[in-house]
Amino acid sequence: MEETNDNKDLVWDLDTFSQRQKAVSFVMGFENKLCVYSSSVRQLYTNYNIFFPKEESRKLVILPNPYAPHDTYNGIPTRSVTASGLHIVPDSAGALQLTLPLKRGTKAYRKVPLRVGLRMVEQRLPEGKSFLPVLMKGDLREMDATTPCLHLHFIHLERLESHSVLEQTGIRKVIESHLNSLC
Repeated sequence: MEETNDNKDLVWDLDTFSQRQKAVSFVMGFENKLCVYSSSVRQLYTNYNIFFPKEESRKLVILPNPYAPHDTYNGIPTRSVTASGLHIVPDSAGALQLTLPLKRGTKAYRKVPLRVGLRMVEQRLPEGKSFLPVLMKGDLREMDATTPCLHLHFIHLERLESHSVLEQTGIRKVIESHLNSLC
């Protein structure tokens, strides 16, 4: 397994955040609830911890559980993970919302409760396809000067040609299970 210091995708910089502590609190709520993909080593991490080491000031470090190597999926091609255009943001009361892009009108997106938004996205997909969101380096962002958000990427199981149906099913089930624990 790759060491974290060899995998720069697992070290996220928080220097640009104006509300750094708010971003830290927000992202900690997603630990082990959304899987993390590293394109540099082509791995999907389903069991990890988030740390903020003092020697790495203003950095977030994702550490895969070293005692659970079976929770890391290897050989995930970069082309199998694409940007979704969807973001998870907290509302003023702290409840999680999903932003849905709008094709017309004056607003670029609308916010809906997370569970409702995920259901809407799932309903728009072709039959037999699941919405399988994952995070990547750079997905923790600021929507505005005071609101942290997480951009979601989407893993396409049909693009995992070198993975067996059993492995693909395992990936789908673990992502869906994590997602259910989030909502």
